[in-house]
Amino acid sequence: MSLDGTQPVQKTPHRSYPLRVHIATLFTLLILLTGLSICWYAYWQNQKLALQLAQARFSDTARGTAASLEGLHRPTEALVNMLAALGKLSDSDTLPERLDGLGLLSEALRSNPQLVSLYAGYSDGDFFLLRRLADVAARERFAAPREAAFLVQSVERAGAEQIEGRYLFLSDDLRILSDEARPDYRFDPRGRPWYQLARSQSGLVRTEPYAFFTTGEVGLTFARRSDNGRVIVAADLTLSRLSAELARASPTPSAELALVDARQRVLAYRDPARLLRPESGQGAASRLSRLQELPAPVLRGLAAQLGKPQAQAGQYRAAGGRDWLYSLQPLTAQGAQRSTLMLAVPLDELFAEARRVRDRTVLATLLILALSLPLTWWLSHRIGERLRALSDEAKRIQRFQFDGEEPPPSPVHEVDMLGQAIGKLKRTIQRFLDISQSLAEETQFDRLLDRVLLETIGATGAEGGAIYLLDEASQTLKPAAMRWQDAALGVAELQPIALDAVSNPLAMAVRERTTELLALSAPREPSLAYVDAHFGLQPVLMIAPPLANRSGELVGVLCLFLPGDSDHISPARAAFVEALSDSAAVAIENQRLLQGQKDLLEAFIKLIAGAIDAKSPYTGGHCQRVPELTKALAEAAHRAEDGPFKEYRLSASEREALHIACWLHDCGKVTTPEFVVDKATKLETLYDRIHEVRMRFEVLKRDAEIAYWRELAQGGDALALAQRCQHEQAQLDEEFAFVAQCNLGGEQMSAEQLARLGQIAQRQWLRTLDDRLGVSWEEAQRMAAQPTPELPVLEPLLADKPAHRIARKPHEQMPADNPWGFKLSQPEYKFDRGELHNLSVRRGTLSEEDRYLINDHIVQTIIMLSRLPFPKHLQRVPEIAGGHHEKMDGGGYPKRLIRAQMSVEARMMAIADIFEALTAVDRPYKQGKRLSEAVAIMARMRDDAHIDAELFALFLRSGVHLDYARRFLRPEQIDVVDIEAYLTEGRA
Repeated sequence: MSLDGTQPVQKTPHRSYPLRVHIATLFTLLILLTGLSICWYAYWQNQKLALQLAQARFSDTARGTAASLEGLHRPTEALVNMLAALGKLSDSDTLPERLDGLGLLSEALRSNPQLVSLYAGYSDGDFFLLRRLADVAARERFAAPREAAFLVQSVERAGAEQIEGRYLFLSDDLRILSDEARPDYRFDPRGRPWYQLARSQSGLVRTEPYAFFTTGEVGLTFARRSDNGRVIVAADLTLSRLSAELARASPTPSAELALVDARQRVLAYRDPARLLRPESGQGAASRLSRLQELPAPVLRGLAAQLGKPQAQAGQYRAAGGRDWLYSLQPLTAQGAQRSTLMLAVPLDELFAEARRVRDRTVLATLLILALSLPLTWWLSHRIGERLRALSDEAKRIQRFQFDGEEPPPSPVHEVDMLGQAIGKLKRTIQRFLDISQSLAEETQFDRLLDRVLLETIGATGAEGGAIYLLDEASQTLKPAAMRWQDAALGVAELQPIALDAVSNPLAMAVRERTTELLALSAPREPSLAYVDAHFGLQPVLMIAPPLANRSGELVGVLCLFLPGDSDHISPARAAFVEALSDSAAVAIENQRLLQGQKDLLEAFIKLIAGAIDAKSPYTGGHCQRVPELTKALAEAAHRAEDGPFKEYRLSASEREALHIACWLHDCGKVTTPEFVVDKATKLETLYDRIHEVRMRFEVLKRDAEIAYWRELAQGGDALALAQRCQHEQAQLDEEFAFVAQCNLGGEQMSAEQLARLGQIAQRQWLRTLDDRLGVSWEEAQRMAAQPTPELPVLEPLLADKPAHRIARKPHEQMPADNPWGFKLSQPEYKFDRGELHNLSVRRGTLSEEDRYLINDHIVQTIIMLSRLPFPKHLQRVPEIAGGHHEKMDGGGYPKRLIRAQMSVEARMMAIADIFEALTAVDRPYKQGKRLSEAVAIMARMRDDAHIDAELFALFLRSGVHLDYARRFLRPEQIDVVDIEAYLTEGRA
């Protein structure tokens, strides 16, 4: 038998394998990891190779640029040297003579496209220049004929003032196409830097690079003085080929290449348009751009590293965050100034091919992965199917869902063992939760104990069991519940067990706080004689776990009886029993604590009700009797099988709410002043002020007698004076008797009586003493509002003084929009103790202010109860308790509810409250009504829609009124009531 009391399911044997058999599937992951590793390694190698290739290309570009510089300079230098040595230019004095040498000059220009012009400057200021017009832009610049291939610019000086400037446009075969005089062309070579530099030196000279004024190209001038010293021969060499070569050498689209000199002037750039910048001033010539003026942040950032003699290379992050590979290569052509070739390539473009290779490798790896997925899925599915099922089962257990079939067995041995363990776990938890829930649902303590036994016996497969609870006062274990599997038994035949009983296993379990597991052989302990009665002489196994609460305090002991010996119980079952005992102990403790709290609340409620009844003899046992009558009427409605209450049923929680509401229905009376509740006469407050009034009448009678003797002493008629005195005193006696009768409030006063009372009040008496002496501070404050009269002073016999009126404090005001929904007509004053005001009450002894204070008890009841933190099932207590003064027609108080707005229980309590008040015999101010009188009065109240007609009919038909009368009324009050005469409205 399993721990949950059921027979274990027999599983079909199957062959299982260790988990390591399936580890081979992990090789797929190894293949993927290997592929990714190769991918990243190839990417790293490609990056390394790209860097090496870039550095090699940088070096090739530097060498090519240096060779280009050398290739430009050497032919030009040789040509200038040759022209200086020949006599064609140096020995000619006129333009025709100089034109004879055009063949050599034109051929030199044709053979070297980088030569812009060849020219000679003479010591007398003459100037001769041959320029090649290689393209349309050049011809347009000089307004040359379309066939012009060369331009001769000539300046001849015959003196300081005779200067002849000429432009000769020649065809490619040196025919003169146009000969134009240019008077404005007055160029003097002797002021030019190249002339002066060559004049001062004997060999070949070279100028610094500059922007040619005529063509706007960047270049430099080679010049040499002729052997006879008359002429300086020069050639203009453009560097545009270098910019073109740098543009062709760019390894990537965004690469930056520039050739700069030692002054960081740009000699060549991949974009030739960026080489020149205009000088400031209108008509000024252009100048070479400086490195910081190029649109290349990376080159500007590398400017600080220029000037070093050795080559430099590395990586650089520009201002925009882009990474670059750079190289700075110093270049020096023979006879030229030092310059530096700057090269920079963005790494993202340099590594673009490496990334493409990487992406193709990743794509290939993913393709391999995609092709291997079906096989991998099939293998993993075989292993993971059972694990997924177990995972789902674990999630269901986590969600406390224990239904459904168990997953099929797995070929993996370890997984199969896990599945079996989860199945046992699910069954155990489900059984434990079912037991805990059933114990938690039980609210009756006696039934709870039997439920504990029933559940634990069923869960463990025991034959029976018993529960003993600890009595700390007597230090004994007292039997509380006993049952066998088929039926529950009483505990009358079970004996208490003393804790100090040495041989008793139950006492031992409690003393040692350990679960006793004993094989009981016959005959057994006398306290366990009931075991012999069930099992006879067969061996019995007893499990006895102690019951302890949350604080570890012993509550009692649970004992279970199983047939057989200790071999029939496993450690798992013993542990399960201990867990169940802990849950049972908590449930028992909860019920005992809950019952204790209810008992405490019940005692406190009855304490308040008793205090209210004891506060005033005029209420007697009202608070004790109204609950009995209300609950009796509610039970009658609960038992009704037909009529308007056939569907009315009370639950246990509703009975509890009604019980508490009944006992607290007048709890607000603790705030009502006793002198108001007990007010037996109209002038009574803390004492009956009729004595003050009587004393004033005595004063007036003395005044009449004094007047008699005074006038008699003055010679008046003795007989007439005596008759007047006697008449006046008799009138005062009669008037006082009338006032005293009004003070009783027994009958309703007529208008004539009120008028006579007003006339009597107008009598005056003489006060000679200060009425503000010896009074309380509060009364003195009220009297201070009026000026102090001079003594002696005449005062009315019955007065309504301002000091008699006590104002209502702000916190005692009840606003119309109060949160409780009270609809009250609040008097202006809290107390009005005016003598005439109180004596003029038409009926009874209570003034309007007194009646408001009396009625205020129900207001305070609702406020007090609404502030109590009632649990959910008791939240209707304020509504039930606070509605017993409402009327069915809305004329009641304090909310003026109509019948439809009142609960059934509130209407029941209204009937009970009225009936108890009519029949009460412990009120000193009245006698209790006979049963027939009370029923007749209530029938009239039903007809006036003051009480519920259906409940009043139930009150009579069910005999609740008679049952109550037999319990609480005197025999002489119980008379015959013809209930049929009062069951129909209008027959009262």
